[in-house]
Amino acid sequence: MEYKPLGKTGIMVSQLCFGTMSFGSRADKAQSQAMYNLCREKGVNFFDCANVYQKGLAEEYLGSFIAAERDKVVITTKAYGAMGDGVNDKGCSAKNLRNALHQSLKRLGTDYVDVFFLHHFDPTTSEEEVLRTLDSFVREGKVLSIGVSNYAAYQVERLLRVSELKNLVGVQCIQPMYNLAKRMAEVELFPMARAEGMGVITYSPLAGGLLTGRYVSPEGRKSGRLIENPKYKIRYEGAFYEQVGASFASYAAQLGMHPATLGISWILSNPAVTAPILGAADIDQLRPSLDALSHPLSKEVLQQLDIISPPLPPAHDRTEERS
Repeated sequence: MEYKPLGKTGIMVSQLCFGTMSFGSRADKAQSQAMYNLCREKGVNFFDCANVYQKGLAEEYLGSFIAAERDKVVITTKAYGAMGDGVNDKGCSAKNLRNALHQSLKRLGTDYVDVFFLHHFDPTTSEEEVLRTLDSFVREGKVLSIGVSNYAAYQVERLLRVSELKNLVGVQCIQPMYNLAKRMAEVELFPMARAEGMGVITYSPLAGGLLTGRYVSPEGRKSGRLIENPKYKIRYEGAFYEQVGASFASYAAQLGMHPATLGISWILSNPAVTAPILGAADIDQLRPSLDALSHPLSKEVLQQLDIISPPLPPAHDRTEERS
């Protein structure tokens, strides 16, 4: 396992991060503990969580797992989504963020988190208000670093400019969706992050299972997140995604690689990414993703994957200038 600095924070993180969204849902506590243990055996020290994952149960699981080695691991959590029925139980207001952090720390059994993410952009709360709240968390020692997830590049840059003007803590890490089927982050988010020296941890590396080969057969298309979860169905619905999923699975078989291994290896090949966030429901699903560390991809393989899912034009749309 190699370790990289998380942007300019000075915190060293493993080149793979494990996402805990399955804790308490697809994985019970015993399965969750087994996956955590395997990650630690492989050298993973980076674990991503959020308060909305099973309404806090994932945080409780993770908190119990890290209790004996809190200083050895880097953990994140997020706030934005509704955790109650009250009108102020969601969003990025000072009221909700402060309550969310307090409850997360309690569930995680720790007095600080390494990275506190805003889970989504909140158009109802000003950048200065959000940053003043986050700045107070850092000054109080409850949060070490600030991150944002599901933000557009211009939204991140606005936060950075306000933080500079008002002398407030700035965004140090972003968490965008990124996989071979969803390459939008390459257009503006990644160049911005590299220019600003920000950490980048990407989620949904296997496109909700699209890139595992599961949905290629008629039998496989009868169940699963892409069939049963409305959000995932919308995200990956259509002929393009069907073609990408089928072609990717076929090419992985041609290479003699597990599709999950190939999908994670492809993300690891991007120098803009600090660490992809792995997801799994059990040990058997997790192992092929961890194996990606042993399978660096050649230039020829990367070129073939670009044929399966072509990169998007640059932000200025002058494709003739693409390097």
